[in-house]
Amino acid sequence: MARHTDTRFRDLVGAKNWSCLPRAIRQRFGKRLSGGASVTYQGQVTVMRMNLAGKVLANLARLVGAPLPFDASAVGQPAIVSVTEDIATNGQFWIRQYGRAAGFPQVVHSSKRFDGPTGLEEYVGYGIGMALRVETGPDALYFKSDHYFLQILGRRLRLPRFLSPGRLVIGHHDLGHGQFIFSLDLKHRLLGQLIRQDALFNDAKE
Repeated sequence: MARHTDTRFRDLVGAKNWSCLPRAIRQRFGKRLSGGASVTYQGQVTVMRMNLAGKVLANLARLVGAPLPFDASAVGQPAIVSVTEDIATNGQFWIRQYGRAAGFPQVVHSSKRFDGPTGLEEYVGYGIGMALRVETGPDALYFKSDHYFLQILGRRLRLPRFLSPGRLVIGHHDLGHGQFIFSLDLKHRLLGQLIRQDALFNDAKE
């Protein structure tokens, strides 16, 4: 699997902030896969919480491809993340698979594109997208929602704040020894913390 230096995430946070990240994070997000190649991380879900509003939202979202985790039984179940270089859009395809206590695992598809007003957008299908701001923290890289939008008939419609599902923060937290946590935290200004999910992963084996 051929890899090349990838500066796209470094450019979004700036060289100074990038240099403060743990080496392992810089390696994971600083290597670009050759066209069509993929890298896969395996682990398990360690935390899964939803309040009532979060359960309603996550299950409604199943109508548009289930982009949000919706099953609390995923705790302790296998989790897999696969990242594939998207040649056509100069971005990345992300596939997340979360096991469940019964039934088929939940599979979430999304496409990250280095475009838009914040420099990074994530599409989940059905014309639904989210502009992301990338920030660094102690031992972590964060992807924070800036706004949500719809693409209809070639037009981009930014959703007003009152129609937003909440502020989404995805974190990549390095634990050392080839392990890291992907965290998902969705909070609404009136409804509180809607969804919290953590999954522990191991580095991909070369």
